[in-house]
Amino acid sequence: MTPSASPPDASTPSGSVPAEGAVPVDAVSDAVLADALLRCADEPIAVPGAIQPHGALLAVTEPDLAVVVASAGASALFGAEVAGRTLADLLDPADLDRLRAGLTGDLTELDQLRLQLPGGPVDLVAHRADGLLVTEWEPLAGAAEAGPAWHRRLPSVLQRLSDTTGLEQLTDVLARDVRAVTGFDRVMVYRFDRDWNGEVVAEDRRRDLEPFLGLWYPAADIPAQARALYATNWMRLIPDARYTPVPLEPATVPGTGRPLDLSGAVLRSVSPVHLEYLANMGVIASMSVSLIDRGRLWGLIACHHYSGPRRPSHADRVAAEFLGRTASLLLHTAAAAGDQDDVVGVAQRSADLVAAVGRAGRTPLPALTEDDGTGRPTVLDLLPAAGAAVRLDGRLRLLGETPPAERVGPLVAALLAAGTPVTDALPRVLPAAADLAGTASGVLAVGLDGGDFLAWFRPETPREVTWGGNPNKTEVTASGRLSPRQSFEAWTEVVRGTARPWREHEVAAARALADQVAVVGRARAQQENRMAAALQRTLLLDELPQVPGLDLAARYLPSADDVVGGDWYDLVPLPSGRVSLVLGDVAGHGLSAAAVTAQVRHALRATLLRDLGPGAALAELNRLLTALLPGEMATAVVAEVDPAGGEVAVASAGHLPVLSTATGFVRAGRGPALGILDSAEYAETRLRLTGDERLLLFSDGLVERRGEAVDAGLAALEAAAGGAGDDVSAVLDAVLAALDPPDTDDVTLLGLGRV
Repeated sequence: MTPSASPPDASTPSGSVPAEGAVPVDAVSDAVLADALLRCADEPIAVPGAIQPHGALLAVTEPDLAVVVASAGASALFGAEVAGRTLADLLDPADLDRLRAGLTGDLTELDQLRLQLPGGPVDLVAHRADGLLVTEWEPLAGAAEAGPAWHRRLPSVLQRLSDTTGLEQLTDVLARDVRAVTGFDRVMVYRFDRDWNGEVVAEDRRRDLEPFLGLWYPAADIPAQARALYATNWMRLIPDARYTPVPLEPATVPGTGRPLDLSGAVLRSVSPVHLEYLANMGVIASMSVSLIDRGRLWGLIACHHYSGPRRPSHADRVAAEFLGRTASLLLHTAAAAGDQDDVVGVAQRSADLVAAVGRAGRTPLPALTEDDGTGRPTVLDLLPAAGAAVRLDGRLRLLGETPPAERVGPLVAALLAAGTPVTDALPRVLPAAADLAGTASGVLAVGLDGGDFLAWFRPETPREVTWGGNPNKTEVTASGRLSPRQSFEAWTEVVRGTARPWREHEVAAARALADQVAVVGRARAQQENRMAAALQRTLLLDELPQVPGLDLAARYLPSADDVVGGDWYDLVPLPSGRVSLVLGDVAGHGLSAAAVTAQVRHALRATLLRDLGPGAALAELNRLLTALLPGEMATAVVAEVDPAGGEVAVASAGHLPVLSTATGFVRAGRGPALGILDSAEYAETRLRLTGDERLLLFSDGLVERRGEAVDAGLAALEAAAGGAGDDVSAVLDAVLAALDPPDTDDVTLLGLGRV
């Protein structure tokens, strides 16, 4: 979503005014600019040797708590000289005991340890760095507080966040509530694109301030090393950007000769360049909370104050950070909720295409590219795209609007070789292909064996982007460092050479289809059992995804007689934030059973994503199976769990009961197997996971023995699970070791617990 350095069509309603002593980038050489960029990247922001003046810092050794580094002037807060002293000398004995007790556990639990010093009451936070305990002491005096009334409303605030149905609503609620607790003049939610440019996607502000909503800011405004700190430290506060840094004494840690690492410090002094940047914007106080989606920095909650200094209390900052952390957990679900209808449609078309490819056997090309008159989708219908290309066995078929045939193969090969098979800005990735932007600014390519491929194409979509200042105008001071921008007035340009971005579920569907095509292709060169093994791998997860709050594990043992059976398991994150665990078994073995399993698995995913509950999903799956695959039969069990509260809803279609290690088998709510009745209903059984309780989902291969009643196997399973350890993975291993199932059938075991 980033324009080129020299956009072909741009307007500049306002220019940038250079800082005093700064030279516009177009007036300096590339070498000077490169040197300035290196200096920026090397700025020691993690070890500035100073803190902000709204608190004091003492770095002490453990366990004696002797002060080895202190911020200048800290003695005023403690009422005594701190150099050469220990915290035992400086603190009341009762407070010292509270501190020592906190040091034996998780240091985060020390946050907001309130102590009384001669200079007044303080909030203490601590972390460890460079082998020292770094303590930070922030006076209560001068801090603004939202008050206990706001904090009593925190549960309703969190409920508002969790009730949002899309990213726009989530970020709007987040901006409004963070401003309510912190009192800043402006609170923005700022989202990074893939190139680290940022867009203001939500804003709550003082009425007299001009809106920033919808403005973009270039990646250079937040350099890479600053982003790295944002990714590890959720909170940063600057109560007064006009402050004079308070140096640390001594400047280096005794015994190391290095400055103290302040990357985890709340009081860390920030880059002078950033302070200039804030001054240029007229910002006096600033605070930011990171937004992190599945381990990656997604954006920031940026708070600005213009009317004077602003220092929210520690409790209010903790509340704002908690809102940011909560919103971070909801980001992926909120984005998926906005895409729900499209996700379901793509999943259904993917299931249809996968089924068609499975039935096509050795000749999948017609199934992918030809309309058979039944309404079955082609590869072009799978995703929103203007054109598609399929090359199998060296034969190329084009559908819709594509680049010329002679250029499609080299284009896809170049993208795959460059490691950029998915792009929405082809001219930037392959400048030599810029002339293809009209049909292929966006390309999604998936390589197959032997140089074959599947590819989809999207044309460019020219659009206007409004920046907060000219992103192409960089300034370098006379001393050779980058200067922050002076102008933040709207600067608009028309961006060309980019297409609508490919969404995560679209890329996943394309790759899943390619996987299926690859499996079918390998069948021509391998024995049936080898191809069957490859197909089986497409039906099972390599490993269960990690879900916060849940302990998940799975085990799959294939049959020794026939590599591919009908067992499958799945984990489906739902738009509501709940997670569906699925275990099923299609009747039969071999390739035919695997083809049906693929269809049933994908169809169940599509129905589960409607988020109507496991019973409704199984009823819809039964209807699809009887209508589209008459004569096929399968069993399945779905356990839908809320990771936050532990509530579980279980529905079963002819499958063996779920086992609770606390209460035994969950037998209620079992309905008929799939494919037997044209219409069937599936009741749901609800329970709540507590303590060390574990749920086990399993296939019949685990408990059935030739010549023995299945009840004997169930009893053995219950006994083995009840005596196992707390870890879900250990429970599964213990069960398999105790039951030692024969290898005449597939064995699938899925475990769930809370952490």
